[in-house]
Amino acid sequence: MAVADLPPFTQLLGVNVLHRSPERSEAELIVREELCNRRGVLHGGAVMALGDTLGGMTAIMSLPVGGRTATIESKTNFFAAVPKGDTAHAVCIPLHRGRTTMVLETRITRGDGKLAAIVTQTQLIFGQNEKE
Repeated sequence: MAVADLPPFTQLLGVNVLHRSPERSEAELIVREELCNRRGVLHGGAVMALGDTLGGMTAIMSLPVGGRTATIESKTNFFAAVPKGDTAHAVCIPLHRGRTTMVLETRITRGDGKLAAIVTQTQLIFGQNEKE
């Protein structure tokens, strides 16, 4: 996916999308100083944003043309810090695809393969002709 095709916030984060499909999405994020907290590691909000971005991308791949989603619940478990200069690698898979919601899980690992976080989220599905 070309950078120009990504939403502005995703571009701002610097997310590099490696793969997108209804079954699995994958991306990476180089941990730059502006994404770090005071300890020099990837800020928790950036971790959550990476997970939310992949969840939304994966969910939208399952929808018909004109279908939309919105995150209505998100939970993040943090396991290990990702230091500045490292690359966070994220893989998202759907756990449940219902008529009105989807539940997705994004596993984020560090460059050394250690699990850094798991983001679990619920996406609300909007029909083509429904009002927001």
